[in-house]
Amino acid sequence: MTGNHASTIATAHVPGRPRIAVDHAGEGPLVVFMHGIGGNRTNWREQVEAFGREFHAVAWDARGYGLSDDYDGPLDFADFSADLLRVLDHFRAETAFLVGLSMGGRIAQDFYPRHPGRVAGLVLCDTFPGFDASFTPEKRAEFVRLRKEPLVNGKEPKDIAPTVARTLVGPNCPPAVYERLVASMCALHKDSYIKTIEATTGYDRTADLPNIRVPTLLVFGAEDRLTPPSIGERMAAAIPGARLVVIPDAGHLVNIERPVAFNEAVFVFLRTHRSRGHTTPGEDRSD
Repeated sequence: MTGNHASTIATAHVPGRPRIAVDHAGEGPLVVFMHGIGGNRTNWREQVEAFGREFHAVAWDARGYGLSDDYDGPLDFADFSADLLRVLDHFRAETAFLVGLSMGGRIAQDFYPRHPGRVAGLVLCDTFPGFDASFTPEKRAEFVRLRKEPLVNGKEPKDIAPTVARTLVGPNCPPAVYERLVASMCALHKDSYIKTIEATTGYDRTADLPNIRVPTLLVFGAEDRLTPPSIGERMAAAIPGARLVVIPDAGHLVNIERPVAFNEAVFVFLRTHRSRGHTTPGEDRSD
């Protein structure tokens, strides 16, 4: 499928427990987009549409998010990698390109050492290799305070959304982008979100960056205050052959705030390494 063809986005569920909801479009090597801790699959709407013209673009709702099922018991951060493996198997992808923002980037970094043969390449956006390696204790405590404490004290996601969203966007973020981020946070499943906060901040495994052996692109917003470009610089220095792109005038949600610049950078990477993506015949796209 060439870049001149329009792509139609469909929503489906990957079976299993819990079921995982995905938006997907296009044909070709599989590219999986994974949202951050306060997002959902709709954060990648522009990317699924654009990349679906040349690839099979998939954006998921992580377990307990969006249209994906909630689940019983606590969350183990490794559960995300198990779910991601189901997504690749569902679409019969021998290998896939993983594009993860923030928590989604940490999921990609966790998945790679577990299943290195299934990863064609990594695009790590506004993310970090681990809390202990990247955040001061004070910054980590502030992360939890803004998100978890109000919820366990009786508030709902819609009550914290405006404040948290302000900490994530750049100073020149268009109002429509800010409102879109607020809306995605208002849609959070409260109990699952609390479990995710607990699991992600308690996950003490720091990614082994020097042992990443697949093509890797890092994309950071120049105005990102949560994961500033300095983190990306350190990650790029540690990952063999990695390339860092810093998008001007963008905060933490670089793909939403500056979709054109983001897509251009990622398209160059994916087109360069396209031959590494392999999908077996007879892709299963059923609901």
